[in-house]
Amino acid sequence: MKDNIYILGIESSCDDTSAAVIRDGVLLSNVTASQAVHEAYGGVVPELASRAHQQNIVPVVDHALKQAGVEREQLSAIAFTRGPGLMGSLHVGVSFAKGLAASLGIPMVDVNHLQGHVLAHFIKEEASDREQPSFPFLCLLVSGGNSQIVLVKSYKEMEVIGQTIDDAAGECIDKCSKVMGLGYPGGPIIDRLARQGNPKAYQFSRPQIKGYDYSFSGLKTSFLYSLREWLKEDEDFIEHHKEDLAASLEYTVVDILMKKLRQASKDLKIKQVAVAGGVSANSGLRQAFQDHARRYGWKVYIPKFSFTTDNAAMIAITGYFKFLDKDFCPMELPAYSRVTV
Repeated sequence: MKDNIYILGIESSCDDTSAAVIRDGVLLSNVTASQAVHEAYGGVVPELASRAHQQNIVPVVDHALKQAGVEREQLSAIAFTRGPGLMGSLHVGVSFAKGLAASLGIPMVDVNHLQGHVLAHFIKEEASDREQPSFPFLCLLVSGGNSQIVLVKSYKEMEVIGQTIDDAAGECIDKCSKVMGLGYPGGPIIDRLARQGNPKAYQFSRPQIKGYDYSFSGLKTSFLYSLREWLKEDEDFIEHHKEDLAASLEYTVVDILMKKLRQASKDLKIKQVAVAGGVSANSGLRQAFQDHARRYGWKVYIPKFSFTTDNAAMIAITGYFKFLDKDFCPMELPAYSRVTV
């Protein structure tokens, strides 16, 4: 048996081609190629995404191995995102992982993309890293496609106790940014503008959803209708007030997210709380977590910016834990587009 466990992680669920290498749970490399081609279309175009993955996957994997100083023959297993995501994009990563694993005669480990985001908190950049949640903990998983509260009981046991019934938080922000003509992706643009605006300048509709579930469709509609009315009075309203609009939108989204998370923490008596997913890069949400740590005595876990977006490091660490359990993936299992954690 090999002295060290080397896991190559491959992520291709959407428009980022990423590869990472982990040795005994410690990250050696994490390489990502993004696709700027989608900006002109205001969203990810699946066919263009899959073509770009085909162009990127070989050089990205090669770069990750070289950066890690690891030969292919040293790999213990290939971990890959099997779903959820765009089928065309997933097929590129899944097919590559199957081919490489077969050629090396090593096992494959399939990873749920959403579980990967949650377990990004266990990525170690140094062997001495100890800043990780202990079980059980709550994780707010927020991205362009998902808004969930996950009760994390172990590396392999996670329960979604609340989720969006319509739009996700990131999707709402992106669509509102598009309506304002600010560009795509909207998250970073809204974040930047919000730092210069008044979060209490405007009020928008808030959903009244029972339990821990979310809804952002009504907020998106309220934002759109309010904007239409204001534009009737001033055709340059957006340009004159974009900072306040961004700040008010961000404030409302974050407040909706945190209210449900607070309730879940109180009901379940869990004060270890993490955030994950693309929207966890948002400055307002990160600040809200710090504020809640001080106000409610939470122990909060906020990922590094490089681990918020889709990345292979989170796939590799999840694959590492599954490898230790000998939870391998049969060669014939296909990719899947939709599922929760």
